[in-house]
Amino acid sequence: MIIKFVAMVLKLNVKRLNRLSWLLAAIIGLIFYVIYFNNGPRTSLYPYTLLSFLAIALIGHVDVSVMVFLGRSFSIKSRLFTLYRVLVTYPVSILVYLLLWPLCAYLAHYQKEIWSINLFFAFVASGILMNSMVLIMHDSVFLYEHRLQADLEVEKLRASNAEAKNLLLKQQIQPHFLFNALNTLKALYHKDPLSADDYIVHMASFLRTAITKQYTNLSTLNQELEFLNGYLEMQRIRFGQALKCTIEIDEQDKDHFFLPSLSLQPLLENALKHNNFTTSSPLIVHIKKAGDWLVISNNLQKKCLNVSSTNSGLANLAERYQLYSGDEILIKNDGGVFSVSIKLLKNEDSHN
Repeated sequence: MIIKFVAMVLKLNVKRLNRLSWLLAAIIGLIFYVIYFNNGPRTSLYPYTLLSFLAIALIGHVDVSVMVFLGRSFSIKSRLFTLYRVLVTYPVSILVYLLLWPLCAYLAHYQKEIWSINLFFAFVASGILMNSMVLIMHDSVFLYEHRLQADLEVEKLRASNAEAKNLLLKQQIQPHFLFNALNTLKALYHKDPLSADDYIVHMASFLRTAITKQYTNLSTLNQELEFLNGYLEMQRIRFGQALKCTIEIDEQDKDHFFLPSLSLQPLLENALKHNNFTTSSPLIVHIKKAGDWLVISNNLQKKCLNVSSTNSGLANLAERYQLYSGDEILIKNDGGVFSVSIKLLKNEDSHN
């Protein structure tokens, strides 16, 4: 797998590395031209500049070809890859200068002996220097690309982990709801069979929507409110005038903002669970938009007995908000009113 990955990345970078070789050749050639223009004879200016340009370009292309070839058999991180790359490219770089020199000497009308021990060592030094420069440049590009690929893989793993965690958190909601709904249904059949039949219809619709939302990360505010209204219809059958809910949100805002799916229903369920309410002293739930926040509040009529709680309420919602937007939910309790404020998301504000 590592060998295939390295070969793939090398293949993807061939064009970029070759373009870098041409760019480096052009820069070195231009530097040589400027230096030689002020210090050397004009007759040999262009041939020697051509020698510098062609030598570096060829050295760069040789290094790319060698990396592609070695990448088929070795990991780029292996010592053998580095060893064979050095053993091949340095001698070839020296050979490039030695092969190009006779042509450039002819074009420059070189009057002296074209081969001497000093020229030979000069070309050896040039080959070593230029090849070292090319290797450093190519390695920097390749390591940068490799780091980007690694960062991308890390982000994909984080996204997958967040998605799995979010799905698990949402799945905690349904068993909790089903437990309460079935208990309610049992009580209704003993008390009012017609209302129980109506309750079953709403419950089936609610569960069908909940299953669909289970695999949806974000929903529009409008979709969440419609889902909440479905849950409200079920609770009104159960509690009648003892439960009142008002929603104050402009129509144009409902499709403009987003919430993590299944955000509002657990808040209403939490209010029902922890408060006493009757027809004469109803539970009043108020939902309104305040700036970029959605505020869900209710009057406090706390039950005297401690009510057991699962992780499907406020803690569940807070954790899912952290996964999606990094925002905290704001909880306030002034003794008379309990409120939860959740940030309204624009789609690009989420981490999806």
